[in-house]
Amino acid sequence: MRKRAAALCGAAVVVAGTFTAVPAGASTPPTAQTAQAAKPAWKKCGTTDYPTLQCASLKVPLDHAKPNGEQITLALSRVPHTAKKYQGPLLVNPGGPGGSGLTLAGFVASTLPKAVAAQYDVIGFDPRGVGASKPALDCKPGHFNPVRPNSVPSTPAIEKANLSRAKSFAAACGKKYASVLPYINTVSAVRDMDSIRKALGAKKINYFGYSYGTYLGAVYGKLYPERVRRLVLDSIVDPTGVWYDDNLAQDYAFNDRHRALMAWIAKYDATYKLGTDPEKIEAKWYAMRAALAKKPADGKVGASELEDTFIPGGYYNGYWPYLAEAFAAYVNDKNADPLVEAYENFAAVDASGDNGYSIYTSVQCRDASWPRDWNQWRKDNWAVYEKAPFMTWNNAWYNAPCAFWPTDSLQPKNVANGKLPPALLFQATDDAATPYQGGATVHQLLAHSSLVVEEGGGNHGISLSGNACLDKYLAAYLTDGTVPRGHGEADAVCEALPDPEPLSSKAASTSSRGSTLHGLLGFRG
Repeated sequence: MRKRAAALCGAAVVVAGTFTAVPAGASTPPTAQTAQAAKPAWKKCGTTDYPTLQCASLKVPLDHAKPNGEQITLALSRVPHTAKKYQGPLLVNPGGPGGSGLTLAGFVASTLPKAVAAQYDVIGFDPRGVGASKPALDCKPGHFNPVRPNSVPSTPAIEKANLSRAKSFAAACGKKYASVLPYINTVSAVRDMDSIRKALGAKKINYFGYSYGTYLGAVYGKLYPERVRRLVLDSIVDPTGVWYDDNLAQDYAFNDRHRALMAWIAKYDATYKLGTDPEKIEAKWYAMRAALAKKPADGKVGASELEDTFIPGGYYNGYWPYLAEAFAAYVNDKNADPLVEAYENFAAVDASGDNGYSIYTSVQCRDASWPRDWNQWRKDNWAVYEKAPFMTWNNAWYNAPCAFWPTDSLQPKNVANGKLPPALLFQATDDAATPYQGGATVHQLLAHSSLVVEEGGGNHGISLSGNACLDKYLAAYLTDGTVPRGHGEADAVCEALPDPEPLSSKAASTSSRGSTLHGLLGFRG
């Protein structure tokens, strides 16, 4: 739900292009069949950070069962290979669903070792409905405008207000995009990825996905195992719980990460002056929440917005110093300005966020069945809330449109797979957004996979974020397919990076690789 950088480029006109010769096993010249496919016409769209980035677009069927029917447009980005050795396209995805992948291509290409990145065309894409792809969905602009009802439905009136928001969002999506919604789902996005492969003239793709992007990659591997050359999954969705059960599991993990933040604040009492007892600090946080529920800060930050502001801290501990400063200023100095600033930086939803949430709901609500009886949601979420109050009801309302979604649901894919080449998996033990069990489960389901665990790590999205141990395994795999082979659940273990220090220590958390990556990762999945 954080603000996102604007899409790098709009759709370019698709015209015929040419293919370069490539090695066997990576890409092949067009056959009679693929020669008919439209090919991306790449144009420069570089930025200061990623000057070699190129952009293009690709037409794909709205309904892949009707390849000659209505067409939609996917926005693509590319950092082309520069080495003589070419290993084909490396498609990258930041998760979500709803995250834009255009800038991620530049980040991945510039953050991998130069000799490794030079061997790939790093390909970013905005999945159907996202960002610069057309049409880009925006079901109900301003759905997250402050101040929203208190997330905890402690009275019938509060519950009714939240239910009304969820129902109205679902109805708006159905009214605005009735002909499109049946085709906004993971399997359709996977078919789009294969259309990208064809347009690039590649026999196989390499794939690197974070978060929801791990489910996208696993489903691609299930549908097209013979077309996967290398597969990297980082911060892994549990495919056996999509999506209702996975969201409930998140609530426990986010509560643990919120308590980790409280413990971190206690460690730096000299800086924040909130005490040395994490439980008492947590009580102060909930007292702040109660006060904001009665009187929102600056007419913007009520109880729900406070949760929105602190949820990013569960994804990435680089935000902790900023959140702690805002918390301390409010409690100790009665100064809400830093809290409002933190909300605007980490949580306020702009047009990009409205688009991301529209796709998030459209995909998750269509992908799998959700309880249609609100009594089931009420029962389950109150039970979780008793043990994990931090995010439970906020998360419930975030997903609640699925109880009223205007399309029927599909069956989730069983991603169990013995046909793939060795895949490389990354998972932190204390990841909140995709709890550890997801990595362990997918490691079992993908027969030849290797699991690299970040022991004690609580961040979401861990490779290319500054941990040299993790990145060593990633570089080796992308260089020649090498994977670690160990004994037991994990094939390799890396120690987590230390938590940040307070800003007063001049810790450069905002300029770190991790901060850049977490600014690019998708929405809540």
